[in-house]
Amino acid sequence: MYSTTPSEQVEAFIKGFRPHGVGPDEAAFAQSVVLSASPVSVGRAKSLLWATSRLGAFGTHLGLELRPEVLLRVSVIERFLAKGCDSYSHAARRTVRSNLLWVNRRLFAVGPDLAPFSRERASAPYSPQEISSYLRLADTQPTVSRRMRASALICLGAGAGLLGSDLRLLRGTDLCETDGAVVVYVRGPNARAVPLRAEFSGRALVASSFAGAGFIIGGAEPSRRNLTTQLLASMSGGADLGRMSLSRLRSTWLVACAKDIGLATFMAAAGVRCSQRLGDLVSHLDPGDTERAIEVLGGRC
Repeated sequence: MYSTTPSEQVEAFIKGFRPHGVGPDEAAFAQSVVLSASPVSVGRAKSLLWATSRLGAFGTHLGLELRPEVLLRVSVIERFLAKGCDSYSHAARRTVRSNLLWVNRRLFAVGPDLAPFSRERASAPYSPQEISSYLRLADTQPTVSRRMRASALICLGAGAGLLGSDLRLLRGTDLCETDGAVVVYVRGPNARAVPLRAEFSGRALVASSFAGAGFIIGGAEPSRRNLTTQLLASMSGGADLGRMSLSRLRSTWLVACAKDIGLATFMAAAGVRCSQRLGDLVSHLDPGDTERAIEVLGGRC
């Protein structure tokens, strides 16, 4: 095993780990192996604790001993990913696998030789012409309410990168004009302020005014399900305009913002072909305030 020890702050976080959904023995197993692996940050420790505690719970379910040399075998990890993570997204399974294999290498020094997971590709962005076509289609919806909700869905997806989980709690009053721009205040676990791209501001404000204090995508209860299903089903123009996709709307926003901040130029100059490590670099930077976000993300009208 590695002889290095985590910092006092990281060690205190690991020892104070109290997970939900797993028993004390599984939590103790996670604490033990993560302490031995010596992560360098609290954020890294949190991810490792989550993955190893769930692996421990899976091992208990199978009747396996809660020991690193048993549960951190490659065969057990792969079985856990196949049977214990079947409800996770493809990206989440990749992350869990990477974290568990990292702990394996830290504790046993010899890394397993595994075939890599196939990488899930990002959704293709919509072209400006496709967005315009969907907006025209929104304007043809049979009722004012449907027109407003459809318009808001497009503007908030392509103009602020919001997905269903972000839209669920969003009310008309959560869109505010400030500093010559429209800012969307997202509620929920991933609460944040997102400047709306200027080309979508006018339509979004009309939709938010119509919704008022109600949910901008419709419905009356925060726990409502399939809130975008009917809207997406109606946003199809036949062979020339397929069913609208929230992930493609978000990709449209991501690509537009990446172009504005010169991300492609930076990655080409740095020789970076994959963004996997960019998150580690960004953790050392100040994201700035809302005014800064408005300037660099195309929010200024």
